[in-house]
Amino acid sequence: MERIEVYLGLGTNEGNRDLNLLRAMNLMDEAFGMHPERISRIVETPAWGFEGPDFLNLCVMYRLPVKGMPEEQATEILHQVKVIEHTMGRLEEVLFDADGKRIYHNRPIDIDILLFGTERIQTEALTIPHPFIAQRDFVLKPLLEISKPNVREAFPEIFA
Repeated sequence: MERIEVYLGLGTNEGNRDLNLLRAMNLMDEAFGMHPERISRIVETPAWGFEGPDFLNLCVMYRLPVKGMPEEQATEILHQVKVIEHTMGRLEEVLFDADGKRIYHNRPIDIDILLFGTERIQTEALTIPHPFIAQRDFVLKPLLEISKPNVREAFPEIFA
């Protein structure tokens, strides 16, 4: 069966952060029907884009069975992780300041699809690779730890 490597970034700065990461991974395991093949170390960093408690972050990689077109499968994964975020108490309220910059908030969990194999996907709801990977060391460092050479070669703008 053909499989695709899906890299996800997890972050939390609200409540029991260690437990939040563990619970999110358990819920993803349930949703995907498997455990991740790779898990990075946890990194603690200041909040990015706003003042708040420090975050715990990590990256995971699942080798998921290929199901249909990449855009459709990635959109389904996005739906699954949004359900997990909501289940864990995240309230998705996307706000912007007067200059059009996004306003970020504390959250019990944030799950981002970083990479979907070596695919480049652009839909109304989803951009892969995630557009801020290279700007966020708290994502880039754990991703470098678990990503495979073929993935790093496919995205030189991220892994330069």
